[in-house]
Amino acid sequence: MKRLDTRDAGFESAFSALLTNREEQGQEVTGPVANILASVRKEGDAALCALTERFDRLPVTPEKLAFTAEEVAKAKAQVSPELLDALDVAARRIESFHQKQLPADMRYTDDAGMTLGMRWIPLDAVGLYVPGGKAAYPSSVLMNAIPAKVAGVGRLAMCVPTPDGVINPLVLAAADRAGVTEIYRVGGAQAVGAMAYGTQSIQPVDRIVGPGNAYVAEAKRQVFGHVGIDSIAGPSDVVVIADSGSDPRVIALDLLAQAEHDELAQATLITPDATFADRVIAAVDAELKVLTRTAIASASWARNGAVLITRDLLEAVELANRLAPEHLELMVDDPEALFVHVRHAGAAFLGRFCPEAVGDYVGGPNHVLPTSRTARFASGLSVYDFMKRTTFLSGGPDALRRIGPSAVALAHAEGLQAHALSVSARLDALAEQTPNA
Repeated sequence: MKRLDTRDAGFESAFSALLTNREEQGQEVTGPVANILASVRKEGDAALCALTERFDRLPVTPEKLAFTAEEVAKAKAQVSPELLDALDVAARRIESFHQKQLPADMRYTDDAGMTLGMRWIPLDAVGLYVPGGKAAYPSSVLMNAIPAKVAGVGRLAMCVPTPDGVINPLVLAAADRAGVTEIYRVGGAQAVGAMAYGTQSIQPVDRIVGPGNAYVAEAKRQVFGHVGIDSIAGPSDVVVIADSGSDPRVIALDLLAQAEHDELAQATLITPDATFADRVIAAVDAELKVLTRTAIASASWARNGAVLITRDLLEAVELANRLAPEHLELMVDDPEALFVHVRHAGAAFLGRFCPEAVGDYVGGPNHVLPTSRTARFASGLSVYDFMKRTTFLSGGPDALRRIGPSAVALAHAEGLQAHALSVSARLDALAEQTPNA
């Protein structure tokens, strides 16, 4: 864990190292992923079945790639009523928030007489990648599937690995609650390839969303352009800005909630109070002794954890903007006053009783967020990721007379004669119909 103070002479170089020297995710997998994708593209179901047996230790035939409705119902029956209720609370809140995101079409007539506009259209088909095994997150099923449904996507295909044939029943229950009926027991780069290129059993999709390991991330990178993707997800991170009015143990737990994701996760505390920082560090050490995922959280905290001491809260926000975190907590008396200075964060959590963990499950806004400082230019998953825009123009003779000559001039300037003639031929015809008096 790194402890830095903005008043120290070497702070800037140490902070720059913090920004640039984070451990890279996973090993180099470009070549193996390319081979897997080529195999799936060429051999279809046969490759999927062979790769599933190889990587997930699950012999499977093409007929068994998809979960049946009966299997989904059986899995759902294994989930307690209390968990199903919690799943429904989360789903309803996610639905409500994303319904309010739906954009309106645009149409207007300008002073040249041209009618211009833009129409939002949902994608035809979307593929959802859901991690399996230890990293099985039913909440991510809801966060990926529900916005797509709200956007109006007609077909959702979900791939989830089932190592040794094991599936978390809550994952299938979440898919059922979100309205996903096409679910395949396939994971890894081969699942991405199947959704991108299609096989005999799995029809191709238009966009692939959802997190995964290094192989999945690289596969999404390689199929991008043939299909759309949401993002290349990196390790998760949180920045907590807190003052001495906060409970040190609570802040420590907020940091560890991020650290327990995996060894590459990054948790950072920024505070103007050095004594409070020491108390939080001590609380982290105490909680690590009893945390169930202590090995993972300890490695993350030791490798990537940071505590930054600032002159004041405004300087804390300046550092947070440079970190551009996936998650930003403002655990202070007046979070709204600080939030107006925030420019770069995937999601912000305002106030001492609104931790990031609420957003992971039942807050409403999406928890699929930009990682690895990409919040500088990217946003979290939303209905916009499942829609596209078509602009349109409509104009009659009068409008063409007003704006057409400028188009002709610009086309000639670019050396594109057919472009110019496409417009000027119409202008000439109009001139012949209405000769000058």
